[in-house]
Amino acid sequence: MSRVAGIDHLAIRVSNFAKSKAFYGGLFEFLGFDVLDEYENSIGWTNGKTRYWITQADADGRKHKHRTGDVGLHHYAFQLRNRKDVDELQEYLKKNSVEIVDPADEYYEDYYAVFFLDPDGIKLEGMKYGEKHEKSKPKQNK
Repeated sequence: MSRVAGIDHLAIRVSNFAKSKAFYGGLFEFLGFDVLDEYENSIGWTNGKTRYWITQADADGRKHKHRTGDVGLHHYAFQLRNRKDVDELQEYLKKNSVEIVDPADEYYEDYYAVFFLDPDGIKLEGMKYGEKHEKSKPKQNK
């Protein structure tokens, strides 16, 4: 039986390639990603584990923004190292006038996140789960 080893990449369509390339380029530089490859209307970034691609939408696709609630992607979450990284991401978002839909906070027990929108209204998230639990575990001697 086949087994999934991980998720290789996410690819999204965007309404304005230049605008989205600038948005994601800045975001991914902040998050420690490098450009993986680039073509005329497509670009991908990676941090060595996660790959994220954007491609220009066709004429019909450019007529409307993404709407959370439609069939399809609800949001994409970037797992960060710690809560401090979530707070630093929020500061980056504020400095760059990115729309924050839910500010950095604990949304579930030991689940700390900030939610924001890309230029087409695709909901993104920077999150850290389990940091409080990790700190409360007794250290094991090796």
